[in-house]
Amino acid sequence: MQEQQVLDADVATDAAVDLDENMSTIQLDVAGDEERSGVSVATASTALFSSAVLAACGGGGSSPAPAAPPMILPGSTMPAPNVPIPAPTPVPTPVVPTPAGPAPTVPTPTVPTPAVPTPTGATPTVPTPGPAVPTPTPTAPTPTPAVPTPTPTVPTPTAPTPTAPGPTAPTPTPTPTPTPTPTPTPTPTPTANPTPTPTPTPTPTPTPTPTPTPVEKIGAAEASRFLTQASMGATREQIARVQQLGYAGWINEQMAMPRSQSRWDYLVAKKLNGVESKNSEAGHDAAFWRKMVVSPDTLRQRVTLALSEILVASLSGFNASWSNFSSAAHMDLLETHAFGNYRTLLQQVSLSAPMGEYLTYRGNVKFNPASGALPDENYAREVMQLFTIGLVQLNNDGTPKLNGGVQQETYTLEDITGLARVFTGWNYDMAGADNNSPEYKRRPMIVAANRHETGAKNFLGSSIAAGTDGLTSLTRALDTIFAHPNVGPFISRQLIQRLVCSNPSPAYVARVSAVFNSDNNGVKGNLAKVVSAILLDTEARSASRVSDPTFGKLREPVLRFTAWARAFKANSATDAWAIGNTSDPGTRLGQSPGRSGTVFNFFRPGYVPPNSAIANARMVAPEFQITNESTVVGYINYMQTVVSKGVGDVKADYSALLPMADVADTLVDELNVVLVAGQLAPATTNLIRGGIDSMPKGTDAARLNRIYAALVLVLASPEFIVQK
Repeated sequence: MQEQQVLDADVATDAAVDLDENMSTIQLDVAGDEERSGVSVATASTALFSSAVLAACGGGGSSPAPAAPPMILPGSTMPAPNVPIPAPTPVPTPVVPTPAGPAPTVPTPTVPTPAVPTPTGATPTVPTPGPAVPTPTPTAPTPTPAVPTPTPTVPTPTAPTPTAPGPTAPTPTPTPTPTPTPTPTPTPTPTANPTPTPTPTPTPTPTPTPTPTPVEKIGAAEASRFLTQASMGATREQIARVQQLGYAGWINEQMAMPRSQSRWDYLVAKKLNGVESKNSEAGHDAAFWRKMVVSPDTLRQRVTLALSEILVASLSGFNASWSNFSSAAHMDLLETHAFGNYRTLLQQVSLSAPMGEYLTYRGNVKFNPASGALPDENYAREVMQLFTIGLVQLNNDGTPKLNGGVQQETYTLEDITGLARVFTGWNYDMAGADNNSPEYKRRPMIVAANRHETGAKNFLGSSIAAGTDGLTSLTRALDTIFAHPNVGPFISRQLIQRLVCSNPSPAYVARVSAVFNSDNNGVKGNLAKVVSAILLDTEARSASRVSDPTFGKLREPVLRFTAWARAFKANSATDAWAIGNTSDPGTRLGQSPGRSGTVFNFFRPGYVPPNSAIANARMVAPEFQITNESTVVGYINYMQTVVSKGVGDVKADYSALLPMADVADTLVDELNVVLVAGQLAPATTNLIRGGIDSMPKGTDAARLNRIYAALVLVLASPEFIVQK
């Protein structure tokens, strides 16, 4: 029997040496008439990936993910705003072919360049939900290419009610314990459990066999699919846990978990808080990757990543001094409040030194009539446009409100000017601190009264009286913004996009928005309840959605990496987590956590690939903004190396796969369940299986090569690239 442990260094080295030769022997059907020796796994993988991705984009072209041209709103001459305007048509899953024939729609590349023909039929036949809504940013401080966002008119909810089929951790029936003996003796035995309520089998949240038949039996593939939406990647252990506890039970357990070591504390433990590291980024990437790959609270990490792509503050925009600690402080703050209240989070983000640096209101001064200096308006604009209400008035289902067919703006330039006065006078709290230590970077900013605007502050139809102090002004301003009816649908829709699908139906958005606006205690902004509502909704859990060609989302590169890393227990032997910056689109992932180029994130919620079938279907595909021919090839080449050799000091453990590696069917079936939630099309499965079958077997080195090849092909498959 194969030992269940990581192979020793000698065997691993032999396997790595043999990999190039053996990979080139995989003669997949896509090779066509090309020289058999020239077709490698990378070439075949690129074909699999690019055939789906580029087809969904409506064709190739050499320009890297261009922005769609600005469009004019219906009945208006005003360019449409550049914000996450809801586009609630069911999500495009253009990337997933559903071939029933011999092989997936895979072109025949002779080189690993995805110049692949674009099958027009690869995109969903979707009802047209109405004119697309573009999104240019009015006076946006950051460069923002205009992004059209579709105006949704086509609800496709699977079911009107948000009751999730996923089993909630079963609450025990009130009378599992024996019914009290009905012999009503007038003299009850003093303390002899009059009624069997004292210990009615505690709610099965803990590990003690919580009757794993809550509402319905959850299959391994279903559990894996849930984890692609709710975690940083499925593992066999987590699949079993979901099956045991049910969807709601697993969520509750995850939310109750204590936080693992913070990013800040990790940097301190690595002694990066000494003055010699003051102007260094050292540890930034390691702190991010460590959390994403091994932190047990995987749901919290997934929600933290989602929030970081809404409340963006990136390494590139922090002050040079202690930028790594600014980044850690920002992410730790988001993680702390991931299951808290959005209003509280908004206050803490607005007071945080990293956000003050990134959106340039730290040190902001009041109006000076002598010099003509005006308050910086950057944060005042972005806190409304990106963090809370967006640019146009929304219905509760996320669709734009129309007045005579025209969308209505949420705020004016005068509102920005009035609100900017609130964010004057704020600066670092340097009490007992100095610039030779990063401590001040995680303290909330404080206001200097002599630099704060003391006049009246008028915005969004409200007024803060002259003479109101800085903290009171900020709190009242955020209360006013948070009370706006847009906040619920605006934030809910983006969280659905980050966790489940790109184009949620209006009904799905409305159900989640209702929870955002009022939890079961009447509280607005309860993120724990919102996250649960998103993941347990019928639209997220319905198995029928897997075969719906309009449902799902392109899996962003960072989540592709963590899916591999989590599934195969990747770890850093030295705790250095030397994965590094993965931003390069040609040689790495084309995305690196905490390194967004602008406040608009790596991709926008309303991005539509121009001249594409997705655009024709009037849907959005945010992650396509960082997808092009270069990133397709770069991702495959990078993952081929990572799978076989690791990255930096981070290596995977394939010991659990070794006993399966000699039988291609068994190996591919396992990867299908854990990585793809059982969604590999028969043609894709046959393609991969045929390639693996052609490789040598019988030794540990040969088995590793078969594992490497199978993994690369699965990680490049359209069914993996698209999260369903």
